Amino acid sequence: MKIIVVGATHAGTFATQQILTEHPDYEVVVYERNDTLSFLSCGIALWVGDHVSDPNKMFYSSPEALSQLGAKMCMQHDVLSIDVYGKKLQVKNLVTGDIRTESYDKLVFTPGSAPVVPPIPGVDSKNVYHCKNWQDANKLRATVDKINSVIVIGAGYIGAELAEQYALAGKQVTLIDAFDRVLAKNFDAEITDKVADDYRAHGVTLALGQKVIGFKDGQQLTVTTDKGSYAADIAILAVGFRPNTGLLRGKVGMLKNGAVITDQYMRSSRPEIFAAGDSAAVHYNPTGKADYIPLATNAVRQGILVGENIAAPKQAYIGTQSTSAVELFGKTIAASGLTVAGGAARGIKLESVTISENYRPDFMLSTTPVQATLTWDPRTRQVKGGAFYSEHDVSMSANMISMAIQTHMTIDTLSMLDTFFQPNFDQPVNWVNKVAMAAVAKQ
Repeated sequence: MKIIVVGATHAGTFATQQILTEHPDYEVVVYERNDTLSFLSCGIALWVGDHVSDPNKMFYSSPEALSQLGAKMCMQHDVLSIDVYGKKLQVKNLVTGDIRTESYDKLVFTPGSAPVVPPIPGVDSKNVYHCKNWQDANKLRATVDKINSVIVIGAGYIGAELAEQYALAGKQVTLIDAFDRVLAKNFDAEITDKVADDYRAHGVTLALGQKVIGFKDGQQLTVTTDKGSYAADIAILAVGFRPNTGLLRGKVGMLKNGAVITDQYMRSSRPEIFAAGDSAAVHYNPTGKADYIPLATNAVRQGILVGENIAAPKQAYIGTQSTSAVELFGKTIAASGLTVAGGAARGIKLESVTISENYRPDFMLSTTPVQATLTWDPRTRQVKGGAFYSEHDVSMSANMISMAIQTHMTIDTLSMLDTFFQPNFDQPVNWVNKVAMAAVAKQ
């Protein structure tokens, strides 16, 4: 059987590995437009801030490694078109310019996502940077010693981390977002208000609730919004990503934003075409519906499942809770599932409660507060989300909430979940149990 893999960042890399592990006799051809693969772009801000021991370790695989497994690696090749009826595609060698047609028995569509670049006047300025791939990472890293000021546009995870690292490097930072809160899609106000305070305490100018309408080069780059203008040496666009699925548009089922819809075995509406990663939709367990959540963790799991199911449906996708975490200014901020605002945006009414207490007993020589928020469906009492903020590492608490959502746990069950107590680590009642108890009391 001949398998063609289109794109090899995370989903494509893991799909190729798994296919050849399961079926070493298959012919697997990988087309990737870049000369590298498997780049962990979530580490770009860490690379910019000089927290990476070796940038080469930001790649967990290579064309050579996949070749050794038996894949035919065609790096710097761009797929131009896909004929889903004839089961063939047209591909261009970006080095030689040659164009050829290749056939396939099954297609693994994993081209990932593309950064959203709004059609704003001046957005193509050489002083406007992007944050997506290895080339972008190196360009941003090179700016650190050359600039005094930066404007970051987009206050999601990527923009938030970049703004933090430039601020810690002593640069004048302005963070702009159309939402009125930092990390507004990830956390409710109880946490984002604290994050905003941390930015201001480190000299970051927050320009929230503002839409960028123009860029203009001059002695400095001027970024104009609908409420004002800001000047800096450079600007970085980090306003989000869109599925890079134009090659299959109108040929398979998609969400409105272009993400390919798959069944639980990663098959598109054409069963010989599999999709995974940032080009595909996910099954979002808090709502039970398809959604678009471009996370590396989703891409890895989906890629593995492509390999498991390439010959026949064998292992079903169990979905995602969109569990994630970030560290900003020494604080751990972690979440899983829906916020109240996220539920409202999807037509779901949720309840929430927030508590704050020291993570371990006061008789210890040191301790620090943990703020915990829990969201749930008041009709079913099922846990739908949770979020945590602390100087203490509370990141694994998000994984507990993820499992609670995955298993349809109620606030009652979570409040009595068996968790250990040891004074080095927590209180007699763990903060996850305690926030669930608060939810039970409120309900």
